[in-house]
Amino acid sequence: MLKIAMLSTGEEVLHGDIVDTNAAWLSEQFFTHGFSLAKRSTVGDEESALVEELLMLSFNYDVVVVNGGLGPTSDDLSAHAASLAADVELVLYPEWLDKLTAFFAARNMAMPESNRKQAMLPKGSVLLDNPIGTACGFKVVINDCVFYFTPGVPSEFKRMVKEQILPDLKQQYPLVQGYECSRLYTFGTSESALSDTLDKVALPEGYTLGYRSYLPFIEVKLFGPKGELETRVKLLQLIFNLIESSVVSVDETMQKHVAFLIEERKSSIATAEQSTFGALSQWLHAEPEAAQYCGHGWVIGHAVSVGEQKEDSLAAAFALAGATREKCATDVAIVTGKVIEGVFSLALSTPEGEWGQTMKFNRQYGRQDQITIITTTAADMLRRYLSAKPLFAKYSSLSREKELFVPRNALES
Repeated sequence: MLKIAMLSTGEEVLHGDIVDTNAAWLSEQFFTHGFSLAKRSTVGDEESALVEELLMLSFNYDVVVVNGGLGPTSDDLSAHAASLAADVELVLYPEWLDKLTAFFAARNMAMPESNRKQAMLPKGSVLLDNPIGTACGFKVVINDCVFYFTPGVPSEFKRMVKEQILPDLKQQYPLVQGYECSRLYTFGTSESALSDTLDKVALPEGYTLGYRSYLPFIEVKLFGPKGELETRVKLLQLIFNLIESSVVSVDETMQKHVAFLIEERKSSIATAEQSTFGALSQWLHAEPEAAQYCGHGWVIGHAVSVGEQKEDSLAAAFALAGATREKCATDVAIVTGKVIEGVFSLALSTPEGEWGQTMKFNRQYGRQDQITIITTTAADMLRRYLSAKPLFAKYSSLSREKELFVPRNALES
């Protein structure tokens, strides 16, 4: 079995000054192409530590991707460390020096002498082109292990991986089979509840389930071999049927799915927000397909009273939803009422009538997390309405204290 590792370099990565998004991206890309990572590690800008890590990886892995440390400054040590680990000298690659010179000349600049360092690579290396930056990558063998050294700038790194490293690996290992992934985005459930339900599903050989949890969603990921679309679709349908009440979208984000529903129904929408402070309006405007149907959006300060009493915030939300829809002349209006002692109300005014619910957080959340959960719950009410589904759903993070639907004929009588 092919053993692959990734090594990230730099004090800023090691100490958490920046998030290592390159590593997460590479893990996903390699997995879908059949080249699963067995290890990810990080070292700082200390040459002895970097050489030691390169040697350790060379003895234990078949392929290693090294990210970062190819810049022109004194703390960019990857090329020199690679030469030490491979026991070869650094040599000038004139083809890259010529490209560097042309790079700066095109910008009417003389090349700084420090950039010459970027054309010095371990002897015997294969140069990896970087069409959008000054740091070339290179491929070198250390103790029978193939190393790919790559720049840390995400746009340069990703392009090099897609256009050069993955094709090179596929050529070297043509029998490696890639995977495809289908995603079900869920909201209002827990990872343990999903696992309890889905662990009972007997998957065919080559298929696996994975979970990714981040507020407010949990992604259920179905991985399967490429080229088996019919089987994967059948399994996806089976899984969907088991957790349908919590699924908000399939193979696209909830925002994209709601945008599609809005465009399909051509429903104009207005918002009035007291607990989400404009986040719901931003959520709806994130996709152009939905933004074109968004009318006015009102953000009402938490200190502003809209006539509610503590025990009757739902009535206030209903009144505000109806007034918003009337004043903005839209098909739909959505209201997020203020949070009082962990309790808030949501209301949706539509041509068919008005729905509202009062919810309570089941545990303590910070302000931003509260906004995220309330925004997503309000958007889920809209999604359910546009999909002709029951509007009052069960959410693990919330308890429902009240719910009410008032049909349009009752409102107009």
